[in-house]
Amino acid sequence: MSGHVHITPLGGMAGDMFVAGMLDAFPEFTDPVMEATRAVLPGRAASLAPVAKAGLAARSFAVPDQDQSAPIHYPEMDGMMAAADLPQDARHHARAMLRRLAEAEAAVHGVPLEKVHFHEIADWDTLADLTAAGVLIALLDGWSWSFDPLPLGAGTIRTAHGRLPVPAPATARLLQGLAVQDDGIPGERVTPTGAAIMRHIFEALPLRSRPMGRLRATGYGAGSRDLPGLPNVVVVQVIEGAAQDKDRVAVLEWDVDDMTGEEIAVAADHLRTRDGVLDVVTMALTGKKGRPCTGFRVLAVPARADDIAQAVFAQTSTLGLRLRQDQRLVLPRQIVPGGKRALRPLAETVKADSDGLATLPTLAERRARAREIEQ
Repeated sequence: MSGHVHITPLGGMAGDMFVAGMLDAFPEFTDPVMEATRAVLPGRAASLAPVAKAGLAARSFAVPDQDQSAPIHYPEMDGMMAAADLPQDARHHARAMLRRLAEAEAAVHGVPLEKVHFHEIADWDTLADLTAAGVLIALLDGWSWSFDPLPLGAGTIRTAHGRLPVPAPATARLLQGLAVQDDGIPGERVTPTGAAIMRHIFEALPLRSRPMGRLRATGYGAGSRDLPGLPNVVVVQVIEGAAQDKDRVAVLEWDVDDMTGEEIAVAADHLRTRDGVLDVVTMALTGKKGRPCTGFRVLAVPARADDIAQAVFAQTSTLGLRLRQDQRLVLPRQIVPGGKRALRPLAETVKADSDGLATLPTLAERRARAREIEQ
């Protein structure tokens, strides 16, 4: 079932903070994330541990210190992701984020992409963070995303090129076009890896404003620093129950006043079987000169609207019809035994399947069974 993820970079944004916050909100994803990091970094298991930040319980995601030096060149790091046994979608997202990071570094240093080497992120953490982020994004395929402004920080940081202003040049390039703010707290608040993840979400995933719905979970991902008067965490909110899916439908409407009840029923049955028809409704109306008539309304897949219009002219006596396209909102739903569950903003509801009730011999039994399913 799809939903929405809203990210608040309260203390800032780093790759490990994003992963920890997401796993705190989605603990069911812990095993596939850890398995993926082991695939990219054999023998270097990442850890997820409880920590406290300014009195707030959070999670910390980290890769233990290693004796072996990590790769620093982009082609080598990308090759490790490409060769690892990862789900295809997860690999795609992870490599795309690493490439965004490499492209930013190439642009600020004026070198070809294949010559990029990462001075400030030359450790195993970046590979683990981006791999884990790729798995999380892939597991939430179809979900929408939003995020609050990212804190810019202030001051300077020491780099291989000397002291540079915050945010660092590659980070600043990745943040271009994203919402940012100055909350008055200095230091490096967004790391290059964190910026690459946010840039990928901004450009590659479905974005929308934070919707009305039911708050399913809140996760807190901790950073390594302690900030004055502020928990250094990323906050992840999981929202379900909003009308997540928007699509367009063709609407065909017409009235008839010269068909019998039997003819109307047969025509409606024929139209319901047409490819692309989603729903057929008839209603009693009063037409011109006070005549009783029947109104038809058909919802259809837009691409099939013209074919369905021809079927309308063949099955009914109308001389014309009204045709338009409407946008509709569709609640997330899933099939459950005996019916369908819909996730509404304030509650879940279940509707019994009328076809499944039809085999019961009496009205009382059908109503009793419906109550069991819908309770």
